[in-house]
Amino acid sequence: MKAKRVFLIVLDSFGIGELPDAALFGDEGSNTLGSIVKSSQYHTPNMKKLGLFNIDGVSCGDKEVYTLGSYGRMAEKSMGKDTTIGHWEIAGLISEKPFPTYPNGFPEKILNEFRKRTGRNVLCNKPYSGTDVIRDYGQQHVETGDLIVYTSADSVFQIAAHEDIVPLEDLYKYCTIAREILQGEHGVGRVIARPFVGEYPNFKRTAHRHDYSLIPPKKTMLDYLEQSGLETIGVGKIYDIFAGKGIQKTVSIVSNTDGMNKTLQIMDEEFNGLCFVNLVDFDMIYGHRNDIDGYAKAATEFDKQLGLFIDKMKDDDILIITADHGCDPGTPSTDHSREYTPMLVYGKKIKENTSIGTRDTFADIGATILDIFDIQGDIGGTSFLKEILK
Repeated sequence: MKAKRVFLIVLDSFGIGELPDAALFGDEGSNTLGSIVKSSQYHTPNMKKLGLFNIDGVSCGDKEVYTLGSYGRMAEKSMGKDTTIGHWEIAGLISEKPFPTYPNGFPEKILNEFRKRTGRNVLCNKPYSGTDVIRDYGQQHVETGDLIVYTSADSVFQIAAHEDIVPLEDLYKYCTIAREILQGEHGVGRVIARPFVGEYPNFKRTAHRHDYSLIPPKKTMLDYLEQSGLETIGVGKIYDIFAGKGIQKTVSIVSNTDGMNKTLQIMDEEFNGLCFVNLVDFDMIYGHRNDIDGYAKAATEFDKQLGLFIDKMKDDDILIITADHGCDPGTPSTDHSREYTPMLVYGKKIKENTSIGTRDTFADIGATILDIFDIQGDIGGTSFLKEILK
């Protein structure tokens, strides 16, 4: 065993430049990092020290003369650019087929079954911004009790409802019903509960979002860690993304800052295994809303907490920072973008000033984590541990 604890932190949507096939996804020119570094709110000295601007293909920012850790660029091999596919690939599951999307809304046979089983009608049924949809349909929902069903460019079936009209318990039950319906041909990546509060025109989404993912069709890194007697802790929406599979303990969060604070608290615990963290604000609050300064400020806040994290690390801890896709706030699109992601590794046992170049798949991270714990697993990817271990 090369380490006792691995902390894998996913900066949701922190892309670092378009992939070669970005045009197939309508994402030519996308570069999330390139957009946010232009903001006066951006300042990430700790990620810089770890090698963020030394990564292959990163032309923005100033390179570090001598980085404190190892670094590289990850290409996505799966056919998609959403959260579920990205995280599954990080954990070693490569998706050769994209999840279904619904640019014209969901078919009536799906909605009819949903109406029948929930006893409620639906509103909208088209791709929509999450904040715009409650502005445009929220009052009608309040008056009728009909559920706001909408999607996006991603493979999602989203249900928005006012917490005073549809109690959270009921909303979650309706999402479970939708998840049961949406299988096979219509197996969307996620069903998402989107509760909101307030009065028209000032409706506001709450932190009670809940995701219902498909169950991963194959074993992932998490399953092999669990089977080997190691602990697996999910922080944020990790439990939801993997439908609980391979996650022994889950910690809910309400923001990036809260997520890092709780991760810092977990560092005080004695455990042997993986702490897998998702920080969704980058994507949900800033990327999808084209808020460059907000995204940059969030990166700056994370970097401050990263400094605290590094100071608390034990000699046998390993930190890996990466992302699951891009969401460039500097392009006209408000959707995810098909981008390379960063990979920063740090720890007392990790080589300094070492580049692993460009990797063919996010799954190399999962393979490396299994290698760290001397575990054999039938997952995608190739370990790069020998390249980074002192």
